[in-house]
Amino acid sequence: MDAHEQEHAIKEHMVAIHLAHPYFGYPRMRAALWEAGYLVNHKKVWRLMKELSIQSVIRKKRRRAGSAPSVVYPNRLKRKFHATAPQQKLVTDITYISDGTRFYYLSAIQDLFNNEIVAWQISERNDVNLVLDTVEQWTRKRDVSEAVLHSDQGFQYTSQAYNTRLEEFGVKGSHSRKATCLDNACIESFFSHLKTEKLYLHQCKSEAEIHQAVEEYIYFYNYQRFQAKLKQRAPIEYRHALAA
Repeated sequence: MDAHEQEHAIKEHMVAIHLAHPYFGYPRMRAALWEAGYLVNHKKVWRLMKELSIQSVIRKKRRRAGSAPSVVYPNRLKRKFHATAPQQKLVTDITYISDGTRFYYLSAIQDLFNNEIVAWQISERNDVNLVLDTVEQWTRKRDVSEAVLHSDQGFQYTSQAYNTRLEEFGVKGSHSRKATCLDNACIESFFSHLKTEKLYLHQCKSEAEIHQAVEEYIYFYNYQRFQAKLKQRAPIEYRHALAA
């Protein structure tokens, strides 16, 4: 990726961050970019925010009586991404996808045993329901009790609703340390492959096109994309081979 393409990618990410967190000024915008792997300095963030006409929305402070506290889990993975069986260690995250006029959000869950994408959902909103729907898809027809599901500390993953859903299925939550994207490097790597091998090669122009492109790539990734870690097998082929 050359400098122009990299700056375009940073701008797209900044717009997505602003849509999700309109109250972020340039210090928090820079922190969010660093968490996503874009190591830019504050001067560049300030310049790009001016070019994009991004300004933080000042929030009025108010007391929220009875609001539920965040639930933060210990980092159970500690970057030990190797799993010896399916449904043992899984990672999840959300990324944004643009159709040229607006952003959509892809939530995915990846099994670290064979890197298989076991659940995914796309939504116009980056909210708690998106991650709950993804967890619901993952748990359907699977025994996930005692599984570890790792994520960052985004508001969706520290919500009471998410915590309750994991408890219902006997899943152990796990969180990355703040501003430490390498703690969830595997799912970040998948999103990078999705964008460079599929989405950046063809500009989707609608939600339907985005959904089709993601579905096609995940099928390819799970069934046909060989990986050195899996002894040159695709994820599902690897799982079937070890089960035989």
